[in-house]
Amino acid sequence: MKNDLEFDMEMAREYDKGIRRALPTYDALFRMVQSFLRAHVKDTANVLIVGAGGGNEFVKFGTANPTWTFAGVDTSEAMLEVALQKAKNEGVHERVSIHTGKIEQMQFNEKFDGATCLLVLHFIETMEEKRSLLRTVKELLQPGSPFVLVTMYGDQSKSEFDERMNLWKSIWLDLTNLTKEDVEEMEKSVRGLSFISAIEIEELLEQTGFERIATFFSTTLFGGWIAHTSK
Repeated sequence: MKNDLEFDMEMAREYDKGIRRALPTYDALFRMVQSFLRAHVKDTANVLIVGAGGGNEFVKFGTANPTWTFAGVDTSEAMLEVALQKAKNEGVHERVSIHTGKIEQMQFNEKFDGATCLLVLHFIETMEEKRSLLRTVKELLQPGSPFVLVTMYGDQSKSEFDERMNLWKSIWLDLTNLTKEDVEEMEKSVRGLSFISAIEIEELLEQTGFERIATFFSTTLFGGWIAHTSK
């Protein structure tokens, strides 16, 4: 019988496969995020990772930037164990700390030089909870620090959203052996997530103390924004 960590690692591998189908430009996204961070942090940056359970930020950013350190926050203890194991496998674990719980519950002894929140916000149900998360991230950052937000987004009442959803479903049908019925069931689950429009996302960022906000990424149902804390 497999132990829990082996089982969780297997689930993480399936997640890694699935996210690259749901978000076909996943690897390119990480390259862009890294370039943005590199342009705006010092060589010895301490980076906050909100939603670190997959561990891919530790691996991708940690191996390419050997003087960066990371604090990863996630509500899933099991996924954080997987993330730490990935970091150990790549030899970057000594520069990683993990913290289980909501970011609003965390206490750190120092402020961070940059932060990412990738593929998290659409799981946060209410606008006030989203606002609280972003406000907390801002408060944990040094003045002028870079921040990257990537999330599913859109107004589900608009035909534009339906067209993007249709493309998302087509990609799953094209890249997997799933049936049309399977994908339609997936659509129901996705539509149950907490989508907000691009305008609302930018307003949230402004309301929580971020500036120099710009869209840098959009693929099917996903969008990405870069911003900075005020100096």
